[in-house]
Amino acid sequence: MRHLNAINHLGRKSADRKAMMANLASSLILHKRITTTIAKARALRKYVEPLITKSKDDSTHSRRMVFSYLEDKTAVSELFREVAPRIAARPGGYTRILKLGTRLGDSADMCLIELVDFNENMLAGEGGKAKTARRRRSPKKKAETADVTEAPAAKATASKAGAAKEPAPEENTPDAEPKE
Repeated sequence: MRHLNAINHLGRKSADRKAMMANLASSLILHKRITTTIAKARALRKYVEPLITKSKDDSTHSRRMVFSYLEDKTAVSELFREVAPRIAARPGGYTRILKLGTRLGDSADMCLIELVDFNENMLAGEGGKAKTARRRRSPKKKAETADVTEAPAAKATASKAGAAKEPAPEENTPDAEPKE
């Protein structure tokens, strides 16, 4: 039975699992998105989100705490210089997991894990939606205004149509009745 087993061991011993999580977290911070399996991405989310929260407070103690988890100087400096200012207003939920399908070799479920505030395509899409919002209008008002504006034009076209004579149907057309 698996009572109170909170973490996914991912089929690895603790030292190997900690090294793998540190490498995945460093890659995520440096590249802003990585492709991995769903199980590893869910474990990585639990691992990296507290580190990002610690990066909001730029102090020597928080840098040392984050470095003890990541063990990568460039990732720590990138986290405190680039990532922390962009996520300062966000209360949590710094990562997004997008499912991609299965991997060809072993049919493992793959996904893309990314930092939310660094996806320019989705940020541009959210901004575009807010700008193109329109109000709905009732069709009754639109129909009334159309009648008022089109009435003089409709009368003018009707008088022109009455003046022009319609041509008589020719004898060879299928609509014409045969003469006997």
